[in-house]
Amino acid sequence: MEVQGGGGSGCASVNYNNGAGGGYAKKLLDVSSISSSTITVGAGGAAIAANGGAGNAGGNSSWADGTNTVTGNGGNGASGSPTTSVSGGTGVGGDVNIQGGLGPAAHYGDAGSSQFGYGTGTRGEDGVGYGAGGSYGYSTYASGAGTDGIVVVWEYK
Repeated sequence: MEVQGGGGSGCASVNYNNGAGGGYAKKLLDVSSISSSTITVGAGGAAIAANGGAGNAGGNSSWADGTNTVTGNGGNGASGSPTTSVSGGTGVGGDVNIQGGLGPAAHYGDAGSSQFGYGTGTRGEDGVGYGAGGSYGYSTYASGAGTDGIVVVWEYK
């Protein structure tokens, strides 16, 4: 299975900071003895209204079956402080765990990317795909929203 956390949103102030990408975890499980599981899909961080300050964090996505828990933590919302970048979410419990892309400060680059999506450097733009960070806003326009995570379950016979 593949578990991707939600992306964080950009801030909307004079600081131009971008949101971070969600974390990713991938794990191969033998589910023949598992009778049920709980799957949670993390929401992307909501956009911030013009001059609204710091961004919102993305939500955590997970697979939990009573024995195994695989989590893609949500990316951080953009900081409201000047020149402060935010880290991407982490992957936990997978055979492969990858941290989401950095949410850079002061619009130096694109918002944080993920394994299933990417952030842009265009003002006020939402992330693209799954788990990507939203771009910066300003005192006169809203930030971009982070995108929702996703949980993909593959079957092999």
